[in-house]
Order: sequence, then C-alpha cells, then structure tokens
Amino acid sequence: MKLFANRKVALLFKEITLWMLMFALASALFAGTGVPNAGKWVLLCGLCMGAAVWISCFRYFRGQHKIMEDAISRITDYLSGNRDAAIQCNDEGELYRLFHEVNTLVSILNAYAEEEEHTKRFLQDTLSDISHQLKTPLAALNVYNGIIQEETRNHPDVQRFSRLSEKELGRMEMLVQNLLKLAKLDAGAVVLEWKWENMASIAEEVREQFLFRAEQEGKEIRLSGGEEIQVFCDRNWIIEAVSNLVKNGLDHTERGNTVQIQWQMFAAFFQVTVKDNGSGIHPEDMHHIFKRFYRSRFSKDIQGIGLGLPLAKAIVEAHGGTIEVDSAVGRGTVFTMNFRIPTKL
Repeated sequence: MKLFANRKVALLFKEITLWMLMFALASALFAGTGVPNAGKWVLLCGLCMGAAVWISCFRYFRGQHKIMEDAISRITDYLSGNRDAAIQCNDEGELYRLFHEVNTLVSILNAYAEEEEHTKRFLQDTLSDISHQLKTPLAALNVYNGIIQEETRNHPDVQRFSRLSEKELGRMEMLVQNLLKLAKLDAGAVVLEWKWENMASIAEEVREQFLFRAEQEGKEIRLSGGEEIQVFCDRNWIIEAVSNLVKNGLDHTERGNTVQIQWQMFAAFFQVTVKDNGSGIHPEDMHHIFKRFYRSRFSKDIQGIGLGLPLAKAIVEAHGGTIEVDSAVGRGTVFTMNFRIPTKL
C-alpha cells in the first residue's frame, strides 16, 4: 500500500501492532495460568498498551508537525522573495510527494520569473537603444529646421511648413522620451527618491509648465488645496504624472474651459484630482484609456500620442497608489489619484 511507503507511518503501525500483540499475549498468559486477580492484571496491561500507543502516536504526530512547520517556513521564505527556498523531501510517502510537487511548482515559477526579467531587460535595452539613437537625428533636425526658419523669413509658405515640421518634431521627441520612461518603469529600473514634498509647490510647478499654453488657448488652470500639505513621493515623477493629466485636460477642452488640480489629505490616504469641464470620455473608451497608443474613434484630438495616461498610471502605481477616472460626455473628466500615507513609527 502507498500508505506504508512512508517509513515513519510504517514504523508507527508496527509499534501499535507490537503493543497489541504484547497485550494479547500477556492477557492470554494471565488468563491461562490462573493467576489471582487476573482481571486486574489484564486491565493493567491494557492501560500500559494504551499508554504505549499514545506515546507512539504522540512521537509520530510531533514529528509530522515539525515537518509541516518547516514546510510552511520554507514557503513563507519563498513568498518573501527567497527564490532558493525549497522544502526538504528526501523520504517516501504521499506527504513528500506533495512537497516534491510544490518544489516543482517553485522551479516553474522561478523559470517564468527569470524569463520575465530577461524580457523586461531586453525591452528596456531595446527601447533605450532606439530612443538614444533617435535623439541624435532629432536634435540635428531641430537645428536644421531653425536654420531654415532663419533663412526663409521672406518666404511665408516655407515658414509655415517649417513651423509644422517643428511641431511634429516636438511630438516625436515627446514620444521618444515617454517610451524611454515607460521602459524604465516596466523594467523596475527606476529608483524613486522618496522625500516629503509640499503639494502646493508641486501643483504650482505643473501650472507654470502649462501656463503659456493655457493663456494662448484661452483656458484656465486652477489650484485648490492646503498650502501646508506634505506628500511622501518622488517629486519629479509625481510632477510627470500630474503634468500628463493636465496636458490631457488641455487637449480635450475648448476656449473658456478650466483644468483644476485639487489635493486633500484624509485619515489614511492622500488624494490628488485633476478635473476639467471639457468634452469628456465616451463610455466605450473608459476601459481602454490607460492602454498604450490607444486612440478613441470619437476623439477629434490630433495632438495625443496615447502614452500620457499609461505613463501617469505607471508612475502612480510605482508609488503604491491607484488612479481612477470618472467622466461624462460633454461634462468633463475627473482623474483621481490616491496614495497611502506612510506610517510613522
């Protein structure tokens, strides 16, 4: 039987069988020889047999408990990040077969994790190489475009096309930069510089970044929140996330509309919202807006690349936060970012 493949189980049953045989022999001996008070001696033998069986079972189950505790400890160690953790399974039996299967599963998970890391490193290296290779010709094209604009001041058509060229070069440069940032976030190559930062200062920096564009387009960027509120974050990356949301709001609003950055502190989390009263998001697009390069068939926007929102989401999640969106067509959009407040011990 497979049950007795485990030598410890087999030994337990042998011990129990031995104690039962000894009890049977002793009982037969007392009964056959006519010893006075034989019943009492048989009862005493029965109690001794019971005690011996109890001790054998106790020793067996104490050993099994230690084995299970060791297995749980190894599994916990693996879940904590130690990929070399493995359960000892150098014996026979169903329990050790289970341990062997767990070790096999761990090996498969390690192989998948290594493959995923290799893929992420390859993706990061490839995109980094492409991005760096593109930066040089882009810089050269910007220089050439500037020269063309200087030399063709008396040629309106050439000036118009050179300005369009400059705009497209700017879009291409933004695409390259965003791809590189996403590649770094995907590969876990970004080391966040955690500090307590003033949120009002961060919001004001974002506002100043888009102030000229907002004035040119007849739009307004409003700030709302406590001046003293501090947030534990990487300032540059949070500015990047909020900036992408503000840019998205400006892209989808008309003259006279507003984009509002609001922040507030709650008991357990910190919240930043970017709200606009623009065109809103169609219900069909709500589940896709954080996908890379996604473009809505309802959008009239010709500026977007489709990386701003995915990048903002990646940055928020790198900070351990969440991002949500609420929108209605014709009434505007609200992006809400929630961050846990670190416990101060």
